[in-house]
Amino acid sequence: MEAAVAAAVILEQHRYPPLLLSFESIDYLDHVMFIYQHQGLWGSVARSRDPGLHGRKPLFRTPRNLALSYVEPYIDETGRILGYAVVDLRRLGRYDWRLAPHNIWKTERLLQEYPHRPIRSSDRKIDRLRKRFLAFKREYPTQKPLYFKGQDRWTELPSEFL
Repeated sequence: MEAAVAAAVILEQHRYPPLLLSFESIDYLDHVMFIYQHQGLWGSVARSRDPGLHGRKPLFRTPRNLALSYVEPYIDETGRILGYAVVDLRRLGRYDWRLAPHNIWKTERLLQEYPHRPIRSSDRKIDRLRKRFLAFKREYPTQKPLYFKGQDRWTELPSEFL
């Protein structure tokens, strides 16, 4: 969340609204990223220890389509996206989420309490994806999977994943 807020602070100075995309996961390991619109299409600024959860180029027609691009890479031993929300940090009004001297728990609570739209996926498909992930981890225990479709829509990955 801290990286997403930092991106919002920086990119707000370049006239991008401070929009965050929040994912709810079945295992409570949620993920937050900064999203933006460029020439009518949506992209994200995101970094993670999992390559599939990095940013996306602005190639998606809607925030929902952008969110759907993260469903398959989110699958690991326990993860599964249940829903997503696009949250405009300007909803916090006069609260100083940009330069707060202590913590930004109010921002975190906003993201947690904000209504998330469900992303439904079949249990059978999720089970198949999870089995694929677990088989990969048995074969390559120290590597992160990079077998996902649509990587041409991802932003550049750090060298440690290549």
